[in-house]
Amino acid sequence: MAIGSMFGFWGLSFLLVLTPGADWAYMIRAGLRGRAVLPSLAGLLAGHLALVALVAAGVAALVARRPEVLAVLTVLGAAYLVWLGVGALLRPAGPVAVTVDGSGSRIGSRVGSGIGEAVRGAGVSGLNPKVLLLFLAVLPQFTDPGGGWSLGLQILLLGLVHVVGCAAVYAGVGVGARAVLAARPAAARVLSRCSGALMALLGVALLAGQLVG
Repeated sequence: MAIGSMFGFWGLSFLLVLTPGADWAYMIRAGLRGRAVLPSLAGLLAGHLALVALVAAGVAALVARRPEVLAVLTVLGAAYLVWLGVGALLRPAGPVAVTVDGSGSRIGSRVGSGIGEAVRGAGVSGLNPKVLLLFLAVLPQFTDPGGGWSLGLQILLLGLVHVVGCAAVYAGVGVGARAVLAARPAAARVLSRCSGALMALLGVALLAGQLVG
């Protein structure tokens, strides 16, 4: 695989990662929950890695033959975004309130289950239509079927390049949201509602696009 193709894909994927969307909205909401940043980030990255593995296993070829598969995945992802967005609107996240228990340990009263946050994060990225299109429609175009490396290995390498960019940007988003809004509960709740509205609107737009199409 040519090094130029790798840098070309990295540039395109990094621009997409820098574009605010569902993953950004989820990490902002996670940042407001304190310790939820790390499990939420791990979940998002796991979703990206799972898609890379599926594409490397040949799912991209299946979608090329059966475009309705991508349509179904898009609808599922859009519905999931609407569900998460409505939940954020009804129950906006605020900065974590820290208390001290009898043993002197600090406890975040609003910190949810790390596993739950990770699972939700994996759902957000794994069903994110923007990520689906990137991996299923765009990534294979940067591979070289006649190259010295197998097609699956090339896809895995390009996918890892994308995931590294995701880790850097989304960690910054989550930590930044926590640092800036920790002492501003009112602003944090407003931003949480805005993030939820963004996720819901993205989901509705995608659903509408499928219906019109």
